[in-house]
Amino acid sequence: MNYREALAWLYSTQRHGIKLGLENIQRLMGELQLSFPPKVIHVAGTNGKGSVCAMADAICRAAGYRAGLFTSPHLITFRERIRVGGEMIGEDEVARGLTEIRDRISSWDPHPTFFEIATALALQHFDKTDCEILVLETGMGGRLDATNAVPSSVSVITPIDFDHEKWLGHSIPEIATEKAGIIKRHIPVVSAPQTKEAELVIRKRATECDAELEFVNELWTKTGVGLRGEHQKMNAAVAVAALRAGRISLPETALAEGLAKIEWPARFQIWDEQIVIDGAHNPAGARTLVQTWRDVFGAEGVTIIFAVLRDKRVSEIIDALRPIASRFLLPHIRSERAESPANLAELMPQRHLEHQQFASVADAISAARKFPDRILITGSLHFAGETLAVLRGEPNALEECAQ
Repeated sequence: MNYREALAWLYSTQRHGIKLGLENIQRLMGELQLSFPPKVIHVAGTNGKGSVCAMADAICRAAGYRAGLFTSPHLITFRERIRVGGEMIGEDEVARGLTEIRDRISSWDPHPTFFEIATALALQHFDKTDCEILVLETGMGGRLDATNAVPSSVSVITPIDFDHEKWLGHSIPEIATEKAGIIKRHIPVVSAPQTKEAELVIRKRATECDAELEFVNELWTKTGVGLRGEHQKMNAAVAVAALRAGRISLPETALAEGLAKIEWPARFQIWDEQIVIDGAHNPAGARTLVQTWRDVFGAEGVTIIFAVLRDKRVSEIIDALRPIASRFLLPHIRSERAESPANLAELMPQRHLEHQQFASVADAISAARKFPDRILITGSLHFAGETLAVLRGEPNALEECAQ
């Protein structure tokens, strides 16, 4: 398969749905005869885990290590998920790796899922490129997430809140139990501040595993952080604590350089003098976004271009964004999982919110630019990726694999 054919095959595996469990990934790791470096940073949580991973990776690279980074979802190109030394996996490597995996799993029942295959591809690439350190972000949960099959040297848990309740549970203790499932026997644990309910679950799991546990409670203030918002200073503190708990040798200059130079799109990304893009996709993320907006821009109102996946707590996200909103523009986006603009519009009158529907992201942006307000584009990382593709004039993730 060439790159486009390989991606088309990979996306076709989404029909197998989401199946949490470690059996397929463990079998794949054995089939591919994968080995792993002694230093593996494994990150779970609800919000901030991608930023923590990106920061840890940036610091390791600044210190001269060959680091592999696996994150999800991607924004524009699938290749964003898998990076070595800051460089995305090449198209040829994706094609070769997926061809090999496809041939190995063609008769498997149950068939591996999209995320299991993507994880195996990443681990194969890291093995072939002799990475010294791996930074792995869970896709969902932790206990039964495919990344949890990899032996880790430190487990990291970012703030836990409601998200993916269909798979993880409908209470904070249930969700925290799944996230804390990445804690392994005698492996150190670093956690961001948590609600009392989540903290109790994490402490219990760490005790059961005889794992040293550290809660990070102070913001990182020793050097600058390239991402905006007080929450990113906490993410930086968690990333640094994780690297230290994993006994990774780091000069102070690497901490400063890595955190200052980090780039992580769609995290309060100021695109131009009018547009800000943020992938907040749950109520807690939206509340943090509003606080960051006020810290950066003050009390001024904003035109919000909003799209969200229908399995999210949509009303709560809107309520969290409402205090800064002058109006909501509701575009149709290309994700099959997206809530329709019409359904979103039904939630607006009861909140006395001005709103308009649009056929596309481009139409919504064009309309938003006619207002004097700043523009905030938010509600979903998938939506953020589609928006960035439109603004850059590049193919988006769906067009990337089109035949």
